[in-house]
Amino acid sequence: MEAYLPFLIWGGLIVLTVVVEIASQQLVSIWFAAGALAAFLAACFGGSVIVQLVLFAAVSVLLLLLTRPIVRKIFTFRIENTNSQEVGRIATVIQPIDPEKNIGRVRLDGVDWNAVSSAGTPIAADTSVRVDAVDGSRLFVTVLPEMSDQKPVHTAS
Repeated sequence: MEAYLPFLIWGGLIVLTVVVEIASQQLVSIWFAAGALAAFLAACFGGSVIVQLVLFAAVSVLLLLLTRPIVRKIFTFRIENTNSQEVGRIATVIQPIDPEKNIGRVRLDGVDWNAVSSAGTPIAADTSVRVDAVDGSRLFVTVLPEMSDQKPVHTAS
């Protein structure tokens, strides 16, 4: 039984690290599985325990150092702000925006959003505002200039 001990240890370590890798899917133990495989092969060819341990450590560390940056680059997912298209659009205040109470809501294309005044001033309900920025589910808004300073258009009767 003692002759089979290295095979059992390295084989068990291979299985354990592969199972951990499958369970986590975070590329944390695959390099140790490869190192254990190298040590297992060394045991198959009669390598001493020292050779097996050195192979395990060297292969694991070498693969970790060489492949982890490449794998991270390939599997890095970029999270893009999908709400950036809302900037510059016009919304209507449906709940007064009060910076002191940190409340306020606007409606944009039938969707209600939490709103914050970009200027830090209160904004009354039914006011048209322009979206300046988006932070998660919160819109930063500015009151649109009044249209009252424009001269009314008269039609000839």
